[in-house]
Amino acid sequence: MKFTDVILQTAAKVLVFLILTYAIYVLFAGHHNPGGGFVGGLTIATALVLLYIAFDTKTVRYVIPIDFKILGASGVLIAVLTGCISLMSGTPFLTQTTSEVHVPILGELHVATAVLFDIGVFLAVIGTAMTIIKNISEDE
Repeated sequence: MKFTDVILQTAAKVLVFLILTYAIYVLFAGHHNPGGGFVGGLTIATALVLLYIAFDTKTVRYVIPIDFKILGASGVLIAVLTGCISLMSGTPFLTQTTSEVHVPILGELHVATAVLFDIGVFLAVIGTAMTIIKNISEDE
């Protein structure tokens, strides 16, 4: 018997969009305010859990075909490589460096390696949290 609840599924579609938007804000606001990669990653994981609750596992896997183990490993790799950027410039591991980058539509942007590190943590937390949640939920 397949579980269908139109109200839950409709509400989940709206709420997941809002949660994902807020998570991206928290990720990028974490450089100057509370938040960052860890909190943003957990927020994304809550949105994905809501999708798993509202829809069946098969549907969510079809819509979001991501291997969360690979996502988590990629995040750790990005975080470690970000630390190595500072080593290549002769400063201690994970020392923040900044630069100005010209983006055609946005203009000049101030880019810091701390944001890259936060993105790595963000991906690692999403991958780890979702791998744990999926393994617990599929355990019989």
